[in-house]
Amino acid sequence: MPLPTVAIVGRPNVGKSTLFNRLVGKRVALVDDRPGVTRDRREGEANLLGLDFRVIDTAGFEDEDPASLPGRMRQQTEAAVNEADVALFLVDAREGLTPLDEEIGRWLRASKTPVVLVANKAEGRAAESGIFEAFGLGFGDPIALSAEHGEGVADLFEAVRPHVERDPDAEEDDEANGDHQLKLAIVGRPNAGKSTLVNRMLGEDRMITGPEAGITRDSISLDWTWQGKPVRLVDTAGLRKRAKVEDKLEKLSAADTRRAIDYAEVVVLLLDATRGLEAQDLRIASQTLEEGRALIIAVNKWDVAEQASSLFNGIKAALAEGLSQLRDVPLLTVSAKTGKGIDTLLEVAFDLREAWSKRVPTGELNRWFEGAIEANPPPAPKGQRIKLRYITQVKSRPPSFVVFGNRLDELPDSYRRYLLNAMRRDLGIGPVPLRLEFRGRANPFDRARR
Repeated sequence: MPLPTVAIVGRPNVGKSTLFNRLVGKRVALVDDRPGVTRDRREGEANLLGLDFRVIDTAGFEDEDPASLPGRMRQQTEAAVNEADVALFLVDAREGLTPLDEEIGRWLRASKTPVVLVANKAEGRAAESGIFEAFGLGFGDPIALSAEHGEGVADLFEAVRPHVERDPDAEEDDEANGDHQLKLAIVGRPNAGKSTLVNRMLGEDRMITGPEAGITRDSISLDWTWQGKPVRLVDTAGLRKRAKVEDKLEKLSAADTRRAIDYAEVVVLLLDATRGLEAQDLRIASQTLEEGRALIIAVNKWDVAEQASSLFNGIKAALAEGLSQLRDVPLLTVSAKTGKGIDTLLEVAFDLREAWSKRVPTGELNRWFEGAIEANPPPAPKGQRIKLRYITQVKSRPPSFVVFGNRLDELPDSYRRYLLNAMRRDLGIGPVPLRLEFRGRANPFDRARR
Protein backbone atom coordinates (compact mmCIF):
# COMPACT_ATOMS: atom_id res chain seq x y z
CA MET A 1 0.00 0.00 0.00
CA PRO A 2 1.59 3.35 -1.03
CA LEU A 3 2.35 5.94 1.62
CA PRO A 4 -0.15 8.79 2.06
CA THR A 5 1.00 12.15 0.71
CA VAL A 6 1.29 15.56 2.40
CA ALA A 7 1.91 18.68 0.29
CA ILE A 8 3.36 21.86 1.80
CA VAL A 9 2.04 25.00 0.08
CA GLY A 10 2.18 28.73 0.62
CA ARG A 11 3.59 31.95 -0.78
CA PRO A 12 7.37 32.36 -1.13
CA ASN A 13 9.57 32.50 1.98
CA VAL A 14 7.07 31.35 4.61
CA GLY A 15 9.29 28.41 5.66
CA LYS A 16 8.03 25.53 3.52
CA SER A 17 11.48 24.05 2.89
CA THR A 18 12.44 24.44 6.54
CA LEU A 19 9.39 22.40 7.52
CA PHE A 20 10.16 19.85 4.79
CA ASN A 21 13.67 19.39 6.17
CA ARG A 22 12.35 18.92 9.69
CA LEU A 23 9.81 16.31 8.61
CA VAL A 24 12.31 14.23 6.64
CA GLY A 25 14.88 14.61 9.42
CA LYS A 26 17.72 16.07 7.38
CA ARG A 27 18.63 19.11 5.28
CA VAL A 28 17.45 18.05 1.85
CA ALA A 29 15.72 21.15 0.52
CA LEU A 30 17.75 24.34 0.11
CA VAL A 31 16.82 27.04 2.61
CA ASP A 32 17.60 30.72 2.23
CA ASP A 33 16.11 34.06 3.23
CA ARG A 34 15.59 34.90 -0.43
CA PRO A 35 12.14 33.96 -1.77
CA GLY A 36 11.74 31.49 -4.62
CA VAL A 37 14.67 29.16 -3.86
CA THR A 38 12.50 26.08 -4.39
CA ARG A 39 11.32 25.61 -7.97
CA ASP A 40 10.60 21.92 -8.51
CA ARG A 41 8.54 19.68 -6.33
CA ARG A 42 10.83 17.91 -3.89
CA GLU A 43 9.64 14.69 -2.29
CA GLY A 44 10.84 12.74 0.72
CA GLU A 45 9.73 10.13 3.23
CA ALA A 46 8.72 11.69 6.54
CA ASN A 47 8.05 10.35 10.01
CA LEU A 48 6.11 12.50 12.45
CA LEU A 49 5.95 10.82 15.88
CA GLY A 50 5.28 7.43 14.29
CA LEU A 51 3.20 8.63 11.32
CA ASP A 52 4.84 7.65 8.04
CA PHE A 53 3.98 9.59 4.88
CA ARG A 54 5.41 11.09 1.72
CA VAL A 55 5.92 14.85 1.91
CA ILE A 56 6.15 17.25 -1.04
CA ASP A 57 7.90 20.62 -0.79
CA THR A 58 6.37 22.92 -3.41
CA ALA A 59 7.49 26.17 -5.00
CA GLY A 60 6.11 29.43 -3.66
CA PHE A 61 2.63 30.06 -5.02
CA GLU A 62 2.68 33.15 -7.24
CA ASP A 63 0.10 34.74 -9.53
CA GLU A 64 1.95 34.80 -12.85
CA ASP A 65 1.43 33.96 -16.52
CA PRO A 66 1.27 30.13 -16.87
CA ALA A 67 3.92 30.31 -19.61
CA SER A 68 6.44 32.04 -17.34
CA LEU A 69 8.76 30.23 -14.92
CA PRO A 70 6.76 31.30 -11.84
CA GLY A 71 3.60 30.26 -13.67
CA ARG A 72 5.00 26.80 -14.42
CA MET A 73 6.10 26.52 -10.79
CA ARG A 74 2.53 27.28 -9.75
CA GLN A 75 1.26 24.48 -12.02
CA GLN A 76 3.59 22.06 -10.25
CA THR A 77 2.21 23.21 -6.91
CA GLU A 78 -1.37 22.70 -8.10
CA ALA A 79 -0.51 19.18 -9.28
CA ALA A 80 1.08 18.36 -5.91
CA VAL A 81 -2.02 19.50 -4.02
CA ASN A 82 -4.35 17.56 -6.30
CA GLU A 83 -2.52 14.29 -5.64
CA ALA A 84 -2.04 14.85 -1.90
CA ASP A 85 -4.12 13.40 0.93
CA VAL A 86 -3.77 16.66 2.86
CA ALA A 87 -2.19 20.07 2.20
CA LEU A 88 -0.31 22.07 4.82
CA PHE A 89 -1.05 25.73 4.06
CA LEU A 90 1.78 27.79 5.57
CA VAL A 91 1.48 31.47 6.39
CA ASP A 92 4.03 33.71 8.12
CA ALA A 93 2.78 34.54 11.61
CA ARG A 94 5.30 37.37 12.04
CA GLU A 95 4.35 39.17 8.83
CA GLY A 96 0.62 38.54 9.07
CA LEU A 97 -1.69 37.84 6.14
CA THR A 98 -1.00 39.24 2.68
CA PRO A 99 -3.29 39.46 -0.37
CA LEU A 100 -1.43 36.48 -1.86
CA ASP A 101 -2.18 34.41 1.27
CA GLU A 102 -5.86 35.20 0.81
CA GLU A 103 -5.72 34.26 -2.88
CA ILE A 104 -4.08 30.92 -2.04
CA GLY A 105 -6.76 30.37 0.58
CA ARG A 106 -9.53 30.91 -1.98
CA TRP A 107 -7.85 28.46 -4.36
CA LEU A 108 -7.42 25.81 -1.66
CA ARG A 109 -11.06 26.12 -0.57
CA ALA A 110 -12.08 25.30 -4.15
CA SER A 111 -9.92 22.14 -4.22
CA LYS A 112 -11.03 18.76 -2.92
CA THR A 113 -7.89 18.23 -0.84
CA PRO A 114 -8.24 18.68 2.96
CA VAL A 115 -6.25 21.62 4.30
CA VAL A 116 -4.42 22.12 7.60
CA LEU A 117 -3.59 25.79 8.23
CA VAL A 118 -0.14 26.34 9.76
CA ALA A 119 1.01 29.71 11.15
CA ASN A 120 4.78 29.30 10.88
CA LYS A 121 7.50 31.39 12.58
CA ALA A 122 5.19 31.53 15.61
CA GLU A 123 7.91 31.72 18.24
CA GLY A 124 7.74 34.82 20.42
CA ARG A 125 5.06 37.44 21.11
CA ALA A 126 5.63 39.16 17.76
CA ALA A 127 3.70 36.36 16.09
CA GLU A 128 0.51 36.60 18.17
CA SER A 129 -1.32 39.08 15.92
CA GLY A 130 -0.47 37.07 12.79
CA ILE A 131 -1.84 33.88 14.37
CA PHE A 132 -5.15 35.63 15.13
CA GLU A 133 -5.29 37.03 11.59
CA ALA A 134 -4.96 33.49 10.20
CA PHE A 135 -8.36 32.58 11.65
CA GLY A 136 -9.88 34.78 8.94
CA LEU A 137 -8.78 32.38 6.18
CA GLY A 138 -11.63 30.03 7.08
CA PHE A 139 -9.65 26.83 7.73
CA GLY A 140 -10.33 26.60 11.46
CA ASP A 141 -7.75 27.00 14.20
CA PRO A 142 -4.25 27.58 12.80
CA ILE A 143 -1.43 25.40 14.10
CA ALA A 144 1.12 27.70 15.76
CA LEU A 145 4.46 26.30 14.60
CA SER A 146 8.13 27.13 14.46
CA ALA A 147 9.55 24.86 11.77
CA GLU A 148 13.03 26.19 12.52
CA HIS A 149 12.96 25.45 16.24
CA GLY A 150 10.55 22.50 16.32
CA GLU A 151 7.92 24.17 18.51
CA GLY A 152 4.31 23.08 17.95
CA VAL A 153 5.14 19.81 16.20
CA ALA A 154 2.93 17.85 18.62
CA ASP A 155 -0.06 19.97 17.58
CA LEU A 156 0.83 19.47 13.93
CA PHE A 157 0.88 15.71 14.56
CA GLU A 158 -2.68 15.80 15.92
CA ALA A 159 -3.91 17.83 12.93
CA VAL A 160 -2.23 15.67 10.28
CA ARG A 161 -2.92 12.29 11.84
CA PRO A 162 -6.57 11.84 10.72
CA HIS A 163 -5.52 12.33 7.09
CA VAL A 164 -2.43 10.10 6.90
CA GLU A 165 -2.93 7.36 9.47
CA ARG A 166 -3.50 3.91 8.04
CA ASP A 167 -7.14 2.90 8.00
CA PRO A 168 -7.50 -0.24 10.15
CA ASP A 169 -10.71 -1.15 8.30
CA ALA A 170 -8.78 -1.16 5.02
CA GLU A 171 -6.20 -3.45 6.59
CA GLU A 172 -8.98 -5.77 7.70
CA ASP A 173 -10.36 -5.76 4.15
CA ASP A 174 -6.91 -6.78 2.90
CA GLU A 175 -6.94 -9.67 5.32
CA ALA A 176 -10.43 -10.72 4.22
CA ASN A 177 -9.26 -10.72 0.60
CA GLY A 178 -6.39 -13.00 1.45
CA ASP A 179 -3.77 -10.26 1.15
CA HIS A 180 -2.73 -10.69 4.76
CA GLN A 181 -2.02 -14.01 6.42
CA LEU A 182 -1.23 -14.80 10.01
CA LYS A 183 2.56 -14.92 9.94
CA LEU A 184 3.41 -17.61 12.50
CA ALA A 185 7.02 -18.55 13.22
CA ILE A 186 7.97 -21.68 15.17
CA VAL A 187 11.25 -21.18 17.04
CA GLY A 188 13.19 -22.94 19.77
CA ARG A 189 16.29 -24.91 20.63
CA PRO A 190 17.47 -27.76 18.36
CA ASN A 191 15.42 -30.95 18.48
CA ALA A 192 12.45 -29.40 20.29
CA GLY A 193 10.18 -30.83 17.58
CA LYS A 194 9.55 -27.74 15.44
CA SER A 195 9.52 -29.52 12.08
CA THR A 196 7.43 -32.38 13.49
CA LEU A 197 4.88 -29.82 14.73
CA VAL A 198 4.74 -28.15 11.30
CA ASN A 199 4.24 -31.53 9.61
CA ARG A 200 1.38 -32.35 12.00
CA MET A 201 -0.27 -28.99 11.26
CA LEU A 202 0.00 -29.54 7.51
CA GLY A 203 -1.06 -33.16 7.68
CA GLU A 204 1.91 -34.29 5.59
CA ASP A 205 5.62 -34.97 5.92
CA ARG A 206 6.59 -31.65 4.41
CA MET A 207 9.67 -31.12 6.58
CA ILE A 208 12.51 -33.60 7.11
CA THR A 209 12.57 -34.80 10.71
CA GLY A 210 14.66 -37.21 12.74
CA PRO A 211 16.40 -37.74 16.06
CA GLU A 212 19.41 -35.70 14.99
CA ALA A 213 19.46 -32.09 16.18
CA GLY A 214 19.85 -29.32 13.61
CA ILE A 215 18.33 -30.96 10.53
CA THR A 216 16.57 -27.74 9.55
CA ARG A 217 19.04 -25.10 8.40
CA ASP A 218 16.98 -22.55 6.48
CA SER A 219 13.77 -20.87 7.61
CA ILE A 220 11.07 -22.49 5.48
CA SER A 221 7.85 -20.55 4.78
CA LEU A 222 4.73 -22.53 3.96
CA ASP A 223 1.25 -21.24 3.05
CA TRP A 224 -1.52 -23.08 4.82
CA THR A 225 -5.19 -22.67 5.75
CA TRP A 226 -6.57 -23.47 9.19
CA GLN A 227 -10.37 -23.53 9.51
CA GLY A 228 -10.64 -21.25 6.47
CA LYS A 229 -8.09 -18.74 7.78
CA PRO A 230 -4.84 -18.15 5.84
CA VAL A 231 -1.61 -18.85 7.69
CA ARG A 232 2.01 -18.58 6.66
CA LEU A 233 3.98 -21.05 8.76
CA VAL A 234 7.69 -20.49 9.20
CA ASP A 235 9.78 -23.42 10.42
CA THR A 236 13.16 -22.25 11.66
CA ALA A 237 16.55 -23.67 12.55
CA GLY A 238 17.21 -24.41 16.20
CA LEU A 239 18.86 -21.64 18.21
CA ARG A 240 21.71 -22.62 20.51
CA LYS A 241 23.72 -20.40 22.83
CA ARG A 242 25.98 -18.09 20.84
CA ALA A 243 29.07 -19.46 22.60
CA LYS A 244 28.32 -22.91 21.26
CA VAL A 245 27.74 -21.76 17.67
CA GLU A 246 31.05 -22.17 15.88
CA ASP A 247 30.16 -23.54 12.46
CA LYS A 248 29.71 -20.80 9.83
CA LEU A 249 26.62 -22.50 8.39
CA GLU A 250 25.03 -22.68 11.82
CA LYS A 251 25.75 -18.98 12.34
CA LEU A 252 23.96 -18.22 9.08
CA SER A 253 21.04 -20.42 10.14
CA ALA A 254 20.78 -18.60 13.47
CA ALA A 255 20.76 -15.23 11.69
CA ASP A 256 18.06 -16.56 9.36
CA THR A 257 15.95 -17.57 12.36
CA ARG A 258 16.29 -14.11 13.87
CA ARG A 259 15.11 -12.60 10.59
CA ALA A 260 12.11 -14.95 10.71
CA ILE A 261 11.25 -13.55 14.15
CA ASP A 262 11.44 -10.03 12.71
CA TYR A 263 9.10 -11.07 9.89
CA ALA A 264 6.53 -12.85 12.08
CA GLU A 265 3.47 -11.44 13.77
CA VAL A 266 3.13 -14.24 16.32
CA VAL A 267 6.07 -16.38 17.46
CA VAL A 268 5.65 -19.83 19.03
CA LEU A 269 8.58 -20.71 21.26
CA LEU A 270 8.59 -24.50 21.41
CA LEU A 271 10.00 -26.15 24.53
CA ASP A 272 10.93 -29.80 24.98
CA ALA A 273 8.96 -31.29 27.88
CA THR A 274 11.75 -33.79 28.49
CA ARG A 275 14.19 -30.94 29.11
CA GLY A 276 12.04 -28.19 30.60
CA LEU A 277 12.83 -24.48 30.44
CA GLU A 278 16.45 -23.48 29.94
CA ALA A 279 18.26 -20.14 29.91
CA GLN A 280 18.46 -20.16 26.10
CA ASP A 281 14.65 -20.38 25.92
CA LEU A 282 14.37 -17.22 28.01
CA ARG A 283 16.85 -15.44 25.74
CA ILE A 284 14.79 -16.36 22.67
CA ALA A 285 11.59 -15.21 24.41
CA SER A 286 13.16 -11.89 25.43
CA GLN A 287 14.42 -11.28 21.91
CA THR A 288 10.95 -11.93 20.52
CA LEU A 289 9.35 -9.44 22.90
CA GLU A 290 12.05 -6.84 22.28
CA GLU A 291 11.24 -7.07 18.57
CA GLY A 292 7.62 -6.30 19.44
CA ARG A 293 6.21 -9.67 18.38
CA ALA A 294 3.36 -11.50 20.11
CA LEU A 295 4.66 -14.60 21.90
CA ILE A 296 3.23 -18.02 22.74
CA ILE A 297 5.21 -20.58 24.71
CA ALA A 298 4.25 -24.15 23.89
CA VAL A 299 5.63 -27.20 25.70
CA ASN A 300 5.99 -30.02 23.17
CA LYS A 301 6.18 -33.79 23.78
CA TRP A 302 3.56 -33.44 26.50
CA ASP A 303 2.41 -37.00 25.78
CA VAL A 304 5.67 -38.31 27.28
CA ALA A 305 6.14 -35.69 30.02
CA GLU A 306 6.90 -37.00 33.50
CA GLN A 307 5.30 -35.37 36.55
CA ALA A 308 3.38 -33.10 34.17
CA SER A 309 1.68 -30.94 36.78
CA SER A 310 4.83 -29.97 38.64
CA LEU A 311 6.68 -29.47 35.35
CA PHE A 312 4.00 -27.05 34.11
CA ASN A 313 3.94 -25.08 37.35
CA GLY A 314 7.73 -24.92 37.43
CA ILE A 315 7.89 -23.53 33.88
CA LYS A 316 5.15 -21.02 34.67
CA ALA A 317 7.01 -19.77 37.76
CA ALA A 318 10.31 -19.51 35.87
CA LEU A 319 8.64 -17.50 33.10
CA ALA A 320 7.09 -15.10 35.62
CA GLU A 321 10.56 -14.42 37.00
CA GLY A 322 12.54 -14.49 33.75
CA LEU A 323 10.09 -12.51 31.58
CA SER A 324 9.24 -9.72 33.99
CA GLN A 325 8.74 -7.27 31.08
CA LEU A 326 5.52 -9.06 30.08
CA ARG A 327 3.52 -11.20 32.47
CA ASP A 328 0.91 -13.80 31.55
CA VAL A 329 2.48 -14.84 28.24
CA PRO A 330 0.28 -17.74 27.03
CA LEU A 331 1.75 -21.09 28.15
CA LEU A 332 0.26 -24.09 26.35
CA THR A 333 0.96 -27.81 26.08
CA VAL A 334 1.04 -29.66 22.76
CA SER A 335 2.08 -32.94 21.26
CA ALA A 336 3.44 -32.73 17.73
CA LYS A 337 3.33 -36.53 17.62
CA THR A 338 -0.40 -36.92 18.42
CA GLY A 339 -1.67 -33.46 17.39
CA LYS A 340 -3.16 -32.73 20.80
CA GLY A 341 -3.34 -29.02 21.66
CA ILE A 342 -2.61 -27.73 18.14
CA ASP A 343 -6.09 -26.28 17.55
CA THR A 344 -5.90 -24.44 20.87
CA LEU A 345 -2.46 -23.14 19.90
CA LEU A 346 -3.81 -21.67 16.66
CA GLU A 347 -6.89 -20.18 18.32
CA VAL A 348 -4.62 -18.36 20.79
CA ALA A 349 -2.35 -17.24 17.94
CA PHE A 350 -5.22 -15.58 16.07
CA ASP A 351 -6.51 -13.97 19.28
CA LEU A 352 -3.05 -12.61 20.03
CA ARG A 353 -2.70 -11.24 16.51
CA GLU A 354 -5.99 -9.37 17.01
CA ALA A 355 -4.76 -7.90 20.30
CA TRP A 356 -1.39 -7.09 18.71
CA SER A 357 -3.25 -5.15 15.98
CA LYS A 358 -5.60 -3.36 18.40
CA ARG A 359 -6.42 0.33 18.01
CA VAL A 360 -8.05 2.21 20.86
CA PRO A 361 -10.30 5.16 19.88
CA THR A 362 -8.77 8.46 20.98
CA GLY A 363 -11.72 9.43 23.15
CA GLU A 364 -11.79 6.11 25.00
CA LEU A 365 -8.01 6.19 25.39
CA ASN A 366 -7.95 9.65 26.98
CA ARG A 367 -10.92 8.88 29.26
CA TRP A 368 -8.94 5.91 30.52
CA PHE A 369 -5.82 8.07 30.81
CA GLU A 370 -7.58 10.70 32.92
CA GLY A 371 -9.00 8.00 35.19
CA ALA A 372 -5.62 6.31 35.59
CA ILE A 373 -3.96 9.61 36.54
CA GLU A 374 -6.78 10.48 38.96
CA ALA A 375 -6.52 7.07 40.63
CA ASN A 376 -2.74 7.34 40.94
CA PRO A 377 -1.37 10.86 40.25
CA PRO A 378 2.25 11.26 39.11
CA PRO A 379 4.72 12.17 41.86
CA ALA A 380 5.80 15.73 42.58
CA PRO A 381 9.62 15.80 42.87
CA LYS A 382 10.79 18.77 44.95
CA GLY A 383 7.17 19.84 45.29
CA GLN A 384 6.66 20.39 41.55
CA ARG A 385 4.08 18.10 40.00
CA ILE A 386 4.79 16.28 36.77
CA LYS A 387 2.04 17.19 34.29
CA LEU A 388 0.76 14.47 31.93
CA ARG A 389 -1.46 16.18 29.37
CA TYR A 390 -2.84 13.52 27.01
CA ILE A 391 -2.08 10.26 25.26
CA THR A 392 -2.46 9.14 21.67
CA GLN A 393 -1.93 5.88 19.81
CA VAL A 394 0.55 6.35 16.98
CA LYS A 395 0.46 2.83 15.52
CA SER A 396 -0.52 -0.75 16.10
CA ARG A 397 1.31 -4.04 15.53
CA PRO A 398 2.40 -3.75 18.31
CA PRO A 399 0.17 -1.11 19.95
CA SER A 400 2.33 1.99 20.39
CA PHE A 401 1.38 5.09 22.35
CA VAL A 402 2.85 8.53 23.06
CA VAL A 403 2.15 10.51 26.24
CA PHE A 404 2.62 14.27 26.06
CA GLY A 405 3.46 16.32 29.10
CA ASN A 406 6.24 18.20 30.87
CA ARG A 407 9.08 17.34 33.25
CA LEU A 408 8.87 13.79 31.89
CA ASP A 409 12.54 13.10 32.50
CA GLU A 410 11.68 13.02 36.21
CA LEU A 411 8.90 10.45 35.81
CA PRO A 412 10.01 7.28 37.63
CA ASP A 413 10.05 3.91 35.89
CA SER A 414 7.57 2.57 38.45
CA TYR A 415 4.93 5.03 37.19
CA ARG A 416 5.59 4.05 33.60
CA ARG A 417 5.07 0.40 34.56
CA TYR A 418 1.86 1.39 36.34
CA LEU A 419 0.50 2.95 33.15
CA LEU A 420 1.46 -0.09 31.04
CA ASN A 421 -0.10 -2.58 33.45
CA ALA A 422 -3.26 -0.49 33.81
CA MET A 423 -3.52 -0.16 30.04
CA ARG A 424 -3.35 -3.93 29.54
CA ARG A 425 -5.87 -4.52 32.30
CA ASP A 426 -8.40 -1.75 31.60
CA LEU A 427 -8.30 -1.57 27.79
CA GLY A 428 -8.32 -5.31 27.21
CA ILE A 429 -5.08 -5.32 25.22
CA GLY A 430 -3.80 -8.46 26.87
CA PRO A 431 -0.36 -10.10 26.97
CA VAL A 432 1.24 -8.54 23.90
CA PRO A 433 4.17 -6.10 23.76
CA LEU A 434 3.26 -2.44 24.17
CA ARG A 435 5.29 0.62 23.29
CA LEU A 436 4.81 3.65 25.55
CA GLU A 437 6.91 6.75 24.87
CA PHE A 438 6.87 10.14 26.55
CA ARG A 439 7.27 13.43 24.70
CA GLY A 440 7.63 16.94 26.04
CA ARG A 441 5.71 19.62 24.17
CA ALA A 442 8.69 21.92 23.66
CA ASN A 443 10.37 19.89 20.94
CA PRO A 444 8.98 16.35 20.76
CA PHE A 445 9.96 15.72 17.14
CA ASP A 446 13.72 15.71 17.53
CA ARG A 447 13.58 13.26 20.44
CA ALA A 448 11.13 10.98 18.61
CA ARG A 449 13.57 10.36 15.79
CA ARG A 450 16.27 8.95 18.02
